[in-house]
Amino acid sequence: MGLSSPARRGIVLILSAPSGAGKTTISRAAVGQIQGLVMSVSLTTRLPREGEQAGVDYEFVSLATFEQQRAEGQLAEWAQVFDACYGTPREPLERAVSGGHDILLDIDIQGARQLRERYPEDAVSVFVLPPSFADLERRLRGRGTEDDAAIRRRLERARAEAQAYSDYDYLIINESVEDSLAALKAIIAAERLRIRRLREGFAPWKK
Repeated sequence: MGLSSPARRGIVLILSAPSGAGKTTISRAAVGQIQGLVMSVSLTTRLPREGEQAGVDYEFVSLATFEQQRAEGQLAEWAQVFDACYGTPREPLERAVSGGHDILLDIDIQGARQLRERYPEDAVSVFVLPPSFADLERRLRGRGTEDDAAIRRRLERARAEAQAYSDYDYLIINESVEDSLAALKAIIAAERLRIRRLREGFAPWKK
């Protein structure tokens, strides 16, 4: 008899980084190239930026709607970042995990902490850093979307956030998207083989 295909729970793949480190670019590339990986779409109360699409980049909602969903327990995690709130809808996340699908979340360290606590057996956390602080500043200024005061605020926050890397399972230094994506693929390939993800009652050989 052959080995049966293992039925496993899905992975809650958490990707965090200081603003400008490149995690969104890596996330989009990963979802496009890694079979079986889907992207979680977060809620946010901020306005869309140029090029962002509702339902693809974020679900853009009012503060009242966000607070209602949070109060009703519909969010798996939430956080306030600067002047906006962000959160992860709980139902699609849990549906993916129970169905054996891997779901990627591009979230900040506050949300990541909540998810690790809520899904200790399913969460895999990856922290992304640029090669240097100077490189991060160059990337932020290169966007051309914020004034100097806003950039300084992001840089101050980035210095503080960078210290959180030791709370994560993996660290990727994003020198190039290609190398970072290769590292993320290796992480996912290994995590998909973990024994702890097999469903209770799995038997290696069927009689």
